[in-house]
Amino acid sequence: MDSLRCRSVAPLLLLAALVLLAALIGCTQQQSSPDLKTQTAQATAEVKRDAQEVVAGIREGWSQDKPLDLNTATKDQLLSLPGFTVAQAHRVIAGRPYNDPGEMVTRHIMPKTEYDKISDRVTAKK
Repeated sequence: MDSLRCRSVAPLLLLAALVLLAALIGCTQQQSSPDLKTQTAQATAEVKRDAQEVVAGIREGWSQDKPLDLNTATKDQLLSLPGFTVAQAHRVIAGRPYNDPGEMVTRHIMPKTEYDKISDRVTAKK
């Protein structure tokens, strides 16, 4: 019963919001051309910056599908691995080069239980 009441009230609320929005838009003062140009330029710059951030996020997401190379990864990239600590990242960087990712366990950088959680996300390219 309550869901039926919510379904019938929601369109009415939407309609009321649209009418209110239209009234507010009609009551606003006209802006001068230079102000409008400035605001348009600022909005365009914001959209461009946001679009660039989205592209960077997409690239980062794609790169997460590839295994992380222990021999070239940055500290921030290492820290993006689940459970990886700052101390472990420093030890990985200091211990380069690696022939096999499993060397993180044999070199006592991390326990095997932690390594097992990230083993499919790391590699050691020569």
